[in-house]
Amino acid sequence: MRETLVLNATFEPLSTVSLRRAVVLVMQDKAVVEQAHPGLRIRAAAVEVPVPQVIRLCRYVRVPFRQRAAWSRRGVLVRDRHRCAYCGRRATTVDHVLPRSHGGGDTWLNTVASCAEDNHRKADRTPEQAGMRLLTQPFEPTPADALLLHLGLKDREGVPHWLALPA
Repeated sequence: MRETLVLNATFEPLSTVSLRRAVVLVMQDKAVVEQAHPGLRIRAAAVEVPVPQVIRLCRYVRVPFRQRAAWSRRGVLVRDRHRCAYCGRRATTVDHVLPRSHGGGDTWLNTVASCAEDNHRKADRTPEQAGMRLLTQPFEPTPADALLLHLGLKDREGVPHWLALPA
């Protein structure tokens, strides 16, 4: 399912929503389409709407300032681009570098994407104990970086000029 970027009335990025939710917001006049997928349209009996890639809310929504991106399993997989941190193959699970049983927690710096085989092989040990090496080091993305990663953008080059994100 396609993901749609939601901007506040001030063009600040808020989150992503499903295509269905984006179309509902547009149809209820709660949002306008800022950028659409070229050539794609959604048709109904009396309505034709471009498939939104980016929508902007018509009314400003106050959002408390978030200095850190919230940790999630899905976020770790997106951050690591669904690549195993141990072998580089497609990752389907999240592995704790320091296992939870040894005091490791659900944090950006303690979790990496992993394929099921490597996750099982590492088991309840640290990578050093298991004789495994991390190909990439875990990092904590900023909220803006997390949003760009979720949209599949590797850097700020793919962002439209009107969407000014701080560097």
